[in-house]
Amino acid sequence: MSELSSIISASVFVIVIILIMSEKLHLTIAALLGALILIFTHTITLTEAVEFISKSHATLVLFFGVMVLIRAFEPTKIFEYIATKMVIIAKGRGKVLILGIIGITTPICAVLPNATTVMLLAPLIPPLAEEIGVNFVPLLILMVFVANSAGLITLVGDPATFIVGDAINMTFLEYLQKLTLGGIIAVVSVAIVAPLLFRKIWNTKFTHLEDLPHPQVNHPRMLILGALIMVFVLTFFVIGDSLAVPISPASVALLGATLALLLAHHSKIDTVHNILRDVDWSTLIFFMSIFVLIGSLEKTGVVSHLSGILALVLGKNIFVGSILLVFVVGILSSVVPNIPLVVAMVPLLKEYLVNVNLVDSSILDPNYTGQLPPEVLPLFYAMMFGATLGGNGTLVGASSNIVAAGIAEQHGKIISFHTFLKYGLPIMTVQLFISSIYIGSFWLFN
Repeated sequence: MSELSSIISASVFVIVIILIMSEKLHLTIAALLGALILIFTHTITLTEAVEFISKSHATLVLFFGVMVLIRAFEPTKIFEYIATKMVIIAKGRGKVLILGIIGITTPICAVLPNATTVMLLAPLIPPLAEEIGVNFVPLLILMVFVANSAGLITLVGDPATFIVGDAINMTFLEYLQKLTLGGIIAVVSVAIVAPLLFRKIWNTKFTHLEDLPHPQVNHPRMLILGALIMVFVLTFFVIGDSLAVPISPASVALLGATLALLLAHHSKIDTVHNILRDVDWSTLIFFMSIFVLIGSLEKTGVVSHLSGILALVLGKNIFVGSILLVFVVGILSSVVPNIPLVVAMVPLLKEYLVNVNLVDSSILDPNYTGQLPPEVLPLFYAMMFGATLGGNGTLVGASSNIVAAGIAEQHGKIISFHTFLKYGLPIMTVQLFISSIYIGSFWLFN
């Protein structure tokens, strides 16, 4: 039964990915159906499925909280107002807008999770694109590329980097010293490729600025109070985990959402029912289903089996392993959301190191607090870069991609798998190649 369960788990996972890639089914339906098949075939139990979801509850709560927070302020028309101002400042030049999106997104993603940044900034894109007369889908995709790339600038910029960094007990300062440069290079690569990938928008010139609509900010008092809530949330996103009594970003987002709901209800600018109705439940259900699919791969031993293959292929060659891992994890991350992929890959990589006798079995303890040998660390660095930049490859590669697709759908357009792939495949290829050189330098110069 154990072998049969492994076959069912792996088969269901592959079929779900194929269905999403082929666009035969909506990605949420495909993932949810796959999770339910695992339950109805007794590959996993419903209780185990809920446990797999609960392990990633912080991600789900963070997404929900920020979604509510952003939606609560829509009646103020602040997003339309800012979009108009951005067009005027750019003087209608498409290239300035593209560089502006890169410039605004990068520093925010350095200190906030990239999906959170997309939730905060993406609502600006549709009205902005409408005013300059271009399709907003490429601009949303550009923002996602920058968000995913800039997530490598600090340890907390992307959930994948934080998960891996925490697994090897890496400090914030150590990350800045060793890996921040790689994140900056990743963002620069997006800026260099942008004129080619987004040629039409880059060359756009909107000449009739006087014809732009001039939206007014509604409910200014509500907006001021909302800004205070936002400052509170952003501040505790940055410092919450370092307090004497740590406060997780998920808890902060949920508190911010509750305060926003209270403010909207009290000011009567919207109802709680309307705000919660407009939450992107499809995205949340998709992630819950994916967590179940990945959890089943762990439970049925597929992950452990893969670690054995990794040991057989790589042996003790850390240099080759690091370079190979950038591309392998990158390609995997292009078809598997990087958060659950990294959660599954960390124990796989640790088990591989134990199997080839490069470290002792104490690193398999979840409470391990020691330091790994410096010579094996490039493997984990490779996982960070592969998982984060591989997420730029396809629509399902990163949480921020799914969030952007949900926002596009709310504004009447679909970001299809193939549309995203047209932009994502070139940028992912360039970034993974550059990253392999960067990661290889750790082995050469250490």
